Formats: sequence, structure tokens, C-alpha cells
Amino acid sequence: MTGPTGLMEVGFVGLGNIGKPMALRLASQVAERGLSLSVYDVAAEPLAELEAAGANVAGSVVGLAARVDVLCVMVRDDDQVRDVLGQALGAARDGLVVVVHSTVSPETPRQLEITAAKHGVLLVDAPVSGGGMGAADGSLAIMVGGSDEAFAAARPALEALGSKVIHAGPIGAGTKLKLARNLMHFVSFTAATEAQRLAEAAGLDLRALGDVVRHTDAITGGPGAIMHRETAAPIAEGDFWHGIFTHVADLGEKDLRLATDLAASLGVETPLADLALQRLRTGLGL
Repeated sequence: MTGPTGLMEVGFVGLGNIGKPMALRLASQVAERGLSLSVYDVAAEPLAELEAAGANVAGSVVGLAARVDVLCVMVRDDDQVRDVLGQALGAARDGLVVVVHSTVSPETPRQLEITAAKHGVLLVDAPVSGGGMGAADGSLAIMVGGSDEAFAAARPALEALGSKVIHAGPIGAGTKLKLARNLMHFVSFTAATEAQRLAEAAGLDLRALGDVVRHTDAITGGPGAIMHRETAAPIAEGDFWHGIFTHVADLGEKDLRLATDLAASLGVETPLADLALQRLRTGLGL
């Protein structure tokens, strides 16, 4: 889809910590990908920065929605997304696709899609993973939920923003995938705090521990290294993964016992490690 200029006209609302580098990334891709970019935010400073980068500045969400083919929304929460969509729908041109990058409640995307459809507007939920660095260099993972039609319409803009764009399924699937990903992310952070307390009690250099974790996770894939199966069901003994995961469980349980024994000797509580020792083998499907 292209607008009156012959280019795909993309709008971006929400120039915060992630939204601003995402929009700047789009601005850098305008010539290469045949895009035109317009932006809106309630704050003046990021608008000036985007204007300096070549983006057009809209005076309102309404004015923005009236001129674009794809409207990307990266605001704080469900209420702000609803507010932006409500303003946009009254002015939206036919065939507009709204891309909700904000991480919202799993039920919200379907509610928004129903509302948008009444105005002839397509909608996808497309939360991102990769942080500010991924947003700045276009290496974000973007997890998209929505119809095939809506995904196809949004895809050119999404591919300018991320190096891994996954159509996860129907509306809401992108948000659910993001929540599953972030569950692992923040549980891992909590486990990292246990490891730090153990290392500190043992008189070790916490920065050195962090360096080792980042180095080896970059080689092995970190927690994602075990995520290759299409199901979380128990593994049959003849399955290819049974032997591999049995080795992982044997090694993991040995090391977890050693680590929790060390923690006990140093008076450090490690509840996540204790739980992991109980659940690692069954969690792997053994």
C-alpha cells in the first residue's frame, strides 16, 4: 500500500525510551525502503530530534492518522493505546493498519481489533524484544499477532524496524509470545541476583561473574538453548531429545546441588535454585 506520494507512509506515535530509537531507525531507512515517516508525541524534545532526522512532525494523532498507511503505536499502557486508537479511528484513511508495539494485556489486542474493524481499519499487536540497542540498530525481534492481510500490510514497516519479524498467529498471539519471553527474562534476572549473592558471599568479583555469563550465553544461547522442541510434553525414551536432555538434567542437577550446598555453607538463601533442582528434570520433559 502506498499513499499519495507513491511511498508507504508510516506514522509513529510515542517517542519514549524504545519508541524514539525505533522511530529514528525508521527515519534512517526512508530512502532505502521507499518509506515516508511522520511522527507525533506530546513531548517537544523527541519531536525536534525526529524532525532533524528527516521525519515529518504531525500536530496531533488525528492529523497523523489522516495521512498514513501504517500507524505504529508505542505508548505506555493499555489505556494510552486505547486513547491513541480512539483519536486515530475518526480520521483514518481506508485500509489503515494500526501496529500496537506496546506490551498490553493479552485480551486487549482482540478488543482493539474489533473496534478498529468497525472503521475499516486493520490492527496487529506487535510487541518487541531487544531493548534500546536493538531498536537503534534495527535488530529487534518483533512478535506479531493478526490476520494474514493485516500482517502483510504492516510487514514492510516492521522489517525496517527489526531483523526478526515473526507472525505468531491471530490477533493477541504477538502479545502472548512477548509475555512468555519476558517471563523467562525476568525470572532469569531474579536467578542472576541469587548467583550474585552467592558469589559475593564467596568473596568473588561480581563483574567477573557477569562477564562470564554474557560471554558464555552468547556462545550457547543461554536459556534459549533448550527451546527447540514443538511441545512441552514428556519426551519418549526413543526421541532424539531424550538422551540430550537427560545429559542436561544430570549435569544441571549435579551443579545445582553443589551450588546450593555452597550457598547453605555460606548462609545464602537460594529459593529459585532450590526450586530448579526440584523441577529441572520434569520441566525438560523427562
